[in-house]
Order: sequence, then C-alpha cells, then structure tokens
Amino acid sequence: MEPIVERRTVDLNCDLGESFGAWTVGDDAAMLRLVTSANVACGFHGGDPSTMLATCRVAAENGVSVGAHVSYRDLAGFGRRSMDVPVAELRDEVLYQLAALAGMARVAGSTVRYVKPHGALYNRIVVDEAHAVAVVEAVAAFDPALPLLGLPGSVVERVAVDRGLRYVREAFVDRGYRADGTLVPRTQAGALLTDVGTIATRAVRMAAEGAVEAVDGTGIGVAADSLCVHGDTPGAVAMAEAVRRGLDDAGIAVEAFV
Repeated sequence: MEPIVERRTVDLNCDLGESFGAWTVGDDAAMLRLVTSANVACGFHGGDPSTMLATCRVAAENGVSVGAHVSYRDLAGFGRRSMDVPVAELRDEVLYQLAALAGMARVAGSTVRYVKPHGALYNRIVVDEAHAVAVVEAVAAFDPALPLLGLPGSVVERVAVDRGLRYVREAFVDRGYRADGTLVPRTQAGALLTDVGTIATRAVRMAAEGAVEAVDGTGIGVAADSLCVHGDTPGAVAMAEAVRRGLDDAGIAVEAFV
C-alpha cells in the first residue's frame, strides 16, 4: 500500500430518496442533517416522483448537494442485480434518470451537482468498459461539467477522465473491502459492517490516511474525496452521527466536494 498524505477535509455522502410508494426506506430527514452530499434515487431502483421532490427540498433546506443516484431499471431487485442492457439503451436510461431528477431538483430550489451510479451498476462499471462508456456518455451528453462519483482505480474512472469528466473518488465506511480494492459482494460474509465504533474509527482512518484494512487483513489504499454511509443500513443515523463526531474530533472538516 502506498503511503497517503494526511488530509483535513472530506465529503460525507449517503444514498437517499429510496422510499417507494407505501414502502419507507431509511430516515432521510435525519440523514440530511448529517451528510454533505445526497445521492438521490431516480426511480429505477427506488424513489418515486413525490419522494424525489421531497428529498430534493429537504436537501436544499439543509444546504446538502444533490447527486443523481442512477441505476439499472430494477425496482424489484433494488438495483442490486446486474443486467445485460444494450449499451445504447443503458446510456439513454441513465440520461432519462438524470433529466427526471434535474427537473425535481429545480422545482425544489436546488440542482443536480454530480452523478453516482447505484448498486449493481456501480460495481459492474468498475470492470465493464462497455457499461462504463454508457454511463459516461450519458453524463457527458447531459452536462459535461457534472462530476462522476465512484470507486478509485476503476474502469469507469479511466473512461471518465479520458472523456474529460471530473472523477471524484469515494470510500465506503460501512462496506467490506477485498484485497484488490473492490467491495465484498453483499452475498458474502463481511460485506456490511454494523458496529458503530468500528465504523467511526475506520472513517477517520480513511479520511486522514487514505487507508483501510481488507477482510483478509491486507492494508489497502483508498484515497478518497468522499466517504459513503448507506441510509438503508440498520442504525444508519447513529452510524452517521458517530462518523461525524469522529471526523470532528480528528480535526477533519466535513464539506461537500461540489
């Protein structure tokens, strides 16, 4: 693992607006008082028009940056199933989601300021160039000034940078890492962390040192401008509160990256 220069600021992002119809996912209002960037579901894995608009309004009230949390069209699987969508179709579906959230954000007095893929799409474009190209082309067509938030060292990072997009690297405070820097699949042991103290300590190390311990004990670099805490994880609010306290105590300012 390469040594990382210690940093004093970091963004804290969270997947929000994922409630749908009669189903409520997470405590968005509480999380929006703690995070600096909100990845708002665009209706393909979660979220509906009313939820999208309400989430954008509360984000605006709290001064939280709004990002489009785009995904495969997979409501039944919460966007966590990889789908073999043709590249042109995937590009258009990402563009559709971006446009939908941008409209809701405008009405709410906010604006879409970045894009973060969700779930299976997020993990697939770490290694799949065709689907990475589809996502990057959609973002570039909609607004080439929008940053793309994702995993460091991924295929989509290279594709985005080659296309001239700003790529913002993130790390996950509540997800397990493999030795190659990818996330442990949710179907495997060690994928999700729930101990608040462990997560807070881990977040501080990620922000200050750009490092984390993989599930096999390997030390790996995770240089990131943003830390993610999942809003649908049990105890998410307490987790985010502990992360904020830990960062504050360490003298690390929590600021939106855009």
